[in-house]
Amino acid sequence: MAAESFDTFTSTGGAVRPSGRRSHQVFEALQQEIVLGTLLPSSALTELDLAQRFGCSQGTIREALMRLNEEGLVNRLPNRGTHVAPCAADDARALLEIRRGIECNHLDRVMARTDAALLGELRARLDAMRNAARDGDEYRLSTHDRGFHARLFAAADLPLVTPILSRCLIHNHRYKILNSQPNRALEETAERHVPIIAALAQGDVEHLRQLLDHHITTIVDFGPDLRASDAGEQS
Repeated sequence: MAAESFDTFTSTGGAVRPSGRRSHQVFEALQQEIVLGTLLPSSALTELDLAQRFGCSQGTIREALMRLNEEGLVNRLPNRGTHVAPCAADDARALLEIRRGIECNHLDRVMARTDAALLGELRARLDAMRNAARDGDEYRLSTHDRGFHARLFAAADLPLVTPILSRCLIHNHRYKILNSQPNRALEETAERHVPIIAALAQGDVEHLRQLLDHHITTIVDFGPDLRASDAGEQS
């Protein structure tokens, strides 16, 4: 079954072309398996095997793998084939810091563009996270979590930065999932977004910045804290 993404949009914010819908479905399915660890880091991926598995052409697989390569989830090298990308703590920590700067340094722009529509969309994302958590669906929870933060940042109207944030989000979530214990407190993960919406609704920029800073830099659900000095040993 294909994985769920940010509704009908790609991870970089663009609409899915009807002609590319099949490759998008393959892309989403492989993205889910990589994020959840079903496909382990360094696993080899061949176009022929994947084409047989998904019942499609190698061209369709190639397009999906190219998109995964753009996200940094696979590495495609000439004469060496395609392999699932590693998931190292050093990379995760660096991306976490980039994400922190992107989300926390532009909240004045976000607040200036906050309206009832934005708050409604964020609350809908929160409800979707709650439903996924109650179903025990960690991946669906992660897609809506990423969608929440992507939509919040979209209000800053900095479209050239959006793909960078998208990469940070998916790799942060992948690291959390691969390095955390099973049966985590998924409902608590969803509820952590409640004060973010409240601060946004109140127009309190500084409080929102403090909340987001803590939210981003702290790995929850009993996962590793990427701020720790020994985080590099947990990759």
